[in-house]
Amino acid sequence: MILVTGGTGLVGSHLLYRLAVKNEKVRAIYRKNSDVAKVRQIFAFYTDNVESLFPTIEWVEADINDIPALEEAIAGIDYVYHCAAYISFNIKDDKKLRKINIEGTANLVNLSIENNIKKFCYVSSIATLGNNKNTDDLISENTSWNPEEKNNCYAISKYGAEMEVWRATQEGLKTIIVNPGVILGAGFLKNGSGKIFDLIQKGLNYYTEGITGFVDVEDVVVVMIKLMNSKTHNENFILISENWSFKKLFSTIASCLEKPLPKKRITPFLFKFIWLLDGLKTLISNKKRSITKSAMEVAFQKRNYSNEKIKKELDIDFKPIEQTIALICDRITEQP
Repeated sequence: MILVTGGTGLVGSHLLYRLAVKNEKVRAIYRKNSDVAKVRQIFAFYTDNVESLFPTIEWVEADINDIPALEEAIAGIDYVYHCAAYISFNIKDDKKLRKINIEGTANLVNLSIENNIKKFCYVSSIATLGNNKNTDDLISENTSWNPEEKNNCYAISKYGAEMEVWRATQEGLKTIIVNPGVILGAGFLKNGSGKIFDLIQKGLNYYTEGITGFVDVEDVVVVMIKLMNSKTHNENFILISENWSFKKLFSTIASCLEKPLPKKRITPFLFKFIWLLDGLKTLISNKKRSITKSAMEVAFQKRNYSNEKIKKELDIDFKPIEQTIALICDRITEQP
């Protein structure tokens, strides 16, 4: 039997569909306030046969920091896909990031060792990789994390989680770590990368010239399943389709949604001014920042990633990002 954490998230929900289609016995963890109905909508993107597939998932309410609940959830499990994570670039969320991403992962790998789990897959991020001095050089799995760099709180928490997974390999647990780039996929317009589509649909007119790796969520889950079914273990793999600038991404999405192309380039100086204004608004309204300093820095980073290792391992081709965007835009325009 398979256990999936973070089953109501972008990766987890698409993964559940792929496993259900393969007639796998699957148990999925969800938190009390999670929207399980959202997963049903994801299934509906793929098939008209939702009512026969969706009920095959066994849903269990549990938190990855609730040991007794986790012990019940992992009983009788052979394979674990750990997709659950907390995402934030706000330094005020540092404790929560460490609690969920690091401690939660430690709890899960400890129980996996105790329960003789056959294989464990952890969904990490390219944020845990180092950077090359020459921005044109491709970042690979061998580009080591540099603790001396100005790493944001999210990256630190994901790196800490990876260390827990690597520690577990020394205690006999077979593991796979995937490091996806920015994951694009349908169904989550208000969360994660879906916010980009939402903002552009509402008329976003700005762009930055940062560069990073992007990947389709369907490619991510297909690769995860293939790696878990292979003999490969105790390895990590970068999962990206293409390296794009944010300008290219925003413009492609705008064209696809038939919205005006973003024309105003934001310079680091202007972005810092906007960030300061956002901070002032935060003080007055007593609400969380909508723009964090870490997110601002990411928007201007130029990092190019290599996917050669996974392509050689599985002999696969990733879906072009333009095709991914077109599919997501079709789903957006289909919504009432």
